[in-house]
Amino acid sequence: MARPGGFDAIVPRSLPGRPRTWTLASGLAELALAAGLAVPATRRAAGGAAAVFLLAVWPANVKMALDSPPGSRRRALALARLPLQLPLVRAAWRAGR
Repeated sequence: MARPGGFDAIVPRSLPGRPRTWTLASGLAELALAAGLAVPATRRAAGGAAAVFLLAVWPANVKMALDSPPGSRRRALALARLPLQLPLVRAAWRAGR
C-alpha cells in the first residue's frame, strides 16, 4: 500500500484501535479473499466472505463521501461509488456459488 493515509482517514472513529491497523487488516483481507476466489477449492467460502467484507466496509465508503467537501469532485465520485458496490457484492456472492 503506497499511500494508506487516505484509507486511514475513512476508518470510522467508532472502531477500537488505530486506523492504520484497520487499514492494513482490510488490505490483507482483500488479498486473502482474492486468493481464495482464484482457487476453485476455496472459491465458495471466499465468495461469501468477500460479499460480507464488501458490506462491512460500506460504512467507511459512506464516511468518505460525507467527509468530502460538498460540491467537490471527490464527494461526487465517492457518492457515485456507493451504489456501484451492490453489483460487487452480488458478483462476490455469485462467485461463491
